Amino acid sequence: MTSFNLSKRTAAMLIAMMTGSSLMVACSSTPTQQSTGEAIDDGVVTASVKAKLIEDPVTKAYQINVDTFKGNVSLSGFVESEQARTRALQLARDVDGVKNVKDAMQIRKATS
Repeated sequence: MTSFNLSKRTAAMLIAMMTGSSLMVACSSTPTQQSTGEAIDDGVVTASVKAKLIEDPVTKAYQINVDTFKGNVSLSGFVESEQARTRALQLARDVDGVKNVKDAMQIRKATS
C-alpha cells in the first residue's frame, strides 16, 4: 500500500509540475505572440495614444486607427494634411511605452 501511495503522490507532483510549466509557457512571449503582461501594456499604450489624438486640436477631427504590438505603434486611416500626419506621429512617439511608430496613414483631401 505504501508504494501505491508513493506512486499517487509522485503522479500528483508530476501533474502539478506539468501544469505549472504550461502556465509559464502561456505567459511568455514569442516574436509573433504577446505575453499577458505585454498585451495589457499595449492596451494602455493604445488607449493613451488614442486619448492624445482626440485631445489635440490638429488630429481630433480624424479617424486615426491605433494598433500596438510589443510597444510598436501603427497609425492608419486618413488625414487631410501633412501637418495632421506629422502631428499624429509626434503625439504617438511622445507616449510612455512607445518604442516605435509606423506610419500607415494616407492623406486624402476633403471633398467640397
